[in-house]
Amino acid sequence: MCGIVGYIGNQDAGGILLTGLSNLEYRGYDSAGIALQNADGVHVFKEKGRIAALRKIVDPDVHATLGIGHTRWATHGEPNRRNAHPHQSASGRFTIVHNGVIDNYNLLKKQYLTGVAFHSDTDTEVIVQLIEHFVNDGMGVEEALRKTLKRAEGSYAIALLDRENDDTLYVAKNKSPLLIGLGDGFNVVASDATAMIQQTKQYVELMDEEIVALTRDGYTIKDLDGHRKTRSPYTVSFDARDTEKGAYPHYMLKEIDEQPAVLRRLLQKYEDKNGTLAIDPAIARAISEADRLYIVACGTSYHAGLVGKELIERIAQVPTEVHISSEFSYNTPLLSKNPLFIFISQSGETADSRSVLVKVKKMGHPTLTLTNVEGSTLCREADYKMLLHAGPEIAVASTKAYTAQIAVLAFIAIAAAEKKKIKLDFDPIHELSLVAQAMERMIDQKALLKEIARRYLSVTRNAFYIGRGIDYYVCQEAALKLKEVSYIQAEGFAGGELKHGTIALIEDGTPVLAFATQENVNNSIRSNVQEVSTRGAYTCIISMEGVTDKPGDQIVLPKVHRFLTPLVCAIPLQLIAYYAALQNECDVDKPRNLAKSVTVE
Repeated sequence: MCGIVGYIGNQDAGGILLTGLSNLEYRGYDSAGIALQNADGVHVFKEKGRIAALRKIVDPDVHATLGIGHTRWATHGEPNRRNAHPHQSASGRFTIVHNGVIDNYNLLKKQYLTGVAFHSDTDTEVIVQLIEHFVNDGMGVEEALRKTLKRAEGSYAIALLDRENDDTLYVAKNKSPLLIGLGDGFNVVASDATAMIQQTKQYVELMDEEIVALTRDGYTIKDLDGHRKTRSPYTVSFDARDTEKGAYPHYMLKEIDEQPAVLRRLLQKYEDKNGTLAIDPAIARAISEADRLYIVACGTSYHAGLVGKELIERIAQVPTEVHISSEFSYNTPLLSKNPLFIFISQSGETADSRSVLVKVKKMGHPTLTLTNVEGSTLCREADYKMLLHAGPEIAVASTKAYTAQIAVLAFIAIAAAEKKKIKLDFDPIHELSLVAQAMERMIDQKALLKEIARRYLSVTRNAFYIGRGIDYYVCQEAALKLKEVSYIQAEGFAGGELKHGTIALIEDGTPVLAFATQENVNNSIRSNVQEVSTRGAYTCIISMEGVTDKPGDQIVLPKVHRFLTPLVCAIPLQLIAYYAALQNECDVDKPRNLAKSVTVE
């Protein structure tokens, strides 16, 4: 999964598709491919690695006015040419690209396709093979596509070519984003309007479980039962800043949606030639030589640091402290003999953090900055740097930088463990890839999270988040995000602290949202939920699939490794805050009294 483009018209499809794929590179990917259809048949070109590598193998002598393209991040099957999209049916008649995950692909394989030879390890190939299976049974293409998708459980955005029909490009969507773009004598398909913005500014949004038959001069939208749907197109209007926002109504929503792509990009940036996570050897050495790490940060970055402390101590067994920059500068604690200071800042310009940096450098201690902006003050002045690679973050309330910070702190923990010869009980790249997939699944649940915000936060002036262990740190960020953008007074508490004072604030209708993703404290946090519920609180439990979830939990996150749950928890906490802000008619991207970069102490 990652990005899809498609074109049907009168121009050279190859160049248009390659440009569209280049526009989608920001999403992160490990392979890319295109399929071009002309009178000679369907010509498939795909390659592991960058689009630049794909360009080299596309035959310039193949001219076509119909085609599809894809950038892939591996979920089913390792990243290689064989598993790259597009995929074809057994006879080669049908060619497909697909974003999403088909959960029951193995069952479909066993039920319908036992005699079919598969050429990849992907769930995607099951779709295209099943379409051909139903066509061979006598169905029309559209009917076969509908029948296939009715049986497919999971998420999908697909574009499909039929070798026997040069006049139609088939498109379908469920939970994964997909648009059709309208032109004069041509039409396009794109995961994101920016992919095809050079071709058109007129787009039609597709809803879940819809199929489109796209021609050069028009389109027909139907649901999976064959009923026609009509929907007016909208015009994308860009200026210099809107180009970054694309078709999104707010930067914050765009940046929330970008988080899986940011995580994948980070994995690419920090993966070495041996296929393992690696950081600068000098940084790894500095960590190994330190007797204690001191994380210094503000706001959201401070909350990322709290999660980082948990990861570094649990994974690498390195003692770690986390300090608020403004407090550390004027109330410096007793330091260990050989400390290493880690400064976390999205902008790299945070004045309070820089004040501490200057102070500890004068004391002769080594320093490392984690930032999103190369060349920023903290980046330049620290001894070492690690970039977040999150791309420009315009919304004041940090979202993708927060998860990028946690991810990079995880990389530090993993590298430190390796340096100390500590054997990990998980494959970091595999588990982080699953996290990216889980984040996408939560992003697909916007309707549920919008309803949660309406149900719990539409008529309240205050709210509480509670959790234990690493979930407690998540609660602090959840409360901050809600305060920042919706102006609802919110606090994040350790569940066990309720009875030590906070429970006095609970009254009828008080919203209490509880994170319950850790098995070892599951019973305890659920007891805390019961405590506030019996005193009138309106409770919402955010649990994790197969770990602590129980019937009645309002939000269930996809299962990931216990150390990495904060990355997935970030999505609901951010989207709940976003929708609460919309309900309160707040300026989502520019909350009152706040600045993106705090450059004064």
